[in-house]
Amino acid sequence: MRWVELKALRYFVTVAEELHFGRAAERLHIVQPAVSQQIARLERELGVQLLDRTSRRVTLTPAGRRVLDAARETLAAAARVRVVAGERAATLRIGVESCVTDRLDRVLTRLRDGPRPAEPVLIDLPEPARLDAVRDGELDLALVRGTTSPAGTAVVHTWSDPLHAIVAREHPAAGRTGVDVRDLDPDGLLLPDRRHDPSLFDAIVAALPVTPSRPPAGDPVHVLFAVGDDPRAWTVLPAERATGARSARIRQVPLDPPVTIAGYVVTSHATPASCVSSFVTAFTD
Repeated sequence: MRWVELKALRYFVTVAEELHFGRAAERLHIVQPAVSQQIARLERELGVQLLDRTSRRVTLTPAGRRVLDAARETLAAAARVRVVAGERAATLRIGVESCVTDRLDRVLTRLRDGPRPAEPVLIDLPEPARLDAVRDGELDLALVRGTTSPAGTAVVHTWSDPLHAIVAREHPAAGRTGVDVRDLDPDGLLLPDRRHDPSLFDAIVAALPVTPSRPPAGDPVHVLFAVGDDPRAWTVLPAERATGARSARIRQVPLDPPVTIAGYVVTSHATPASCVSSFVTAFTD
């Protein structure tokens, strides 16, 4: 048997988790035929059939279930090698959402000036891609708001962030020091498409006493533009994220009573405990 490439193992693990070649290709950001070719090549290399494929479904064979466990262990070990090598090179790859916050500013200073200095590299990715990149060893850690438990990762609750209402400057609540969500028009609630940040979306919906009736408005930037154009509309964001999205067209108002969202540091299971501890310390208030 020739050397098995890590890429082929990563493709196989993704297909095994999705049990669907099309969804696996979307997660991997490649075309479906490339996934099929890699899986077929891996099966030839190993001399076993890993997946049963029909026109209706994909299932793991007994050999596929055994190889899946070994493949995850191999990818985790490769991720650990990258982390250890990264420590010496003082480079720390952090998956973040598309905004700059005061917390990030503080953390970058802590990481650069700490007892084990590191040079952070911020990588902007949607939440699903962030988590995939951590699991595959392409990121050292990711930041996520809202409860999540993706396979192959360790998730540590690190901070809490209050939610703020975001309204147009003409909105009746714009000048208040606090607003009860129940005093806002439920028909005005506008949220981003869940696909951009599933964990945060689910946490916000679970925390609010109202349910959005309007269709999603695309990504968070489009939501903020839509709110700024409509004095009846409103949305909610974690306070840090809202502050990072300053605009003369919108105002942020704290919720009263307060509602908070949990923030998490996500790492690979292969990340040494000492590294995880240092990450958590850096991001804790």
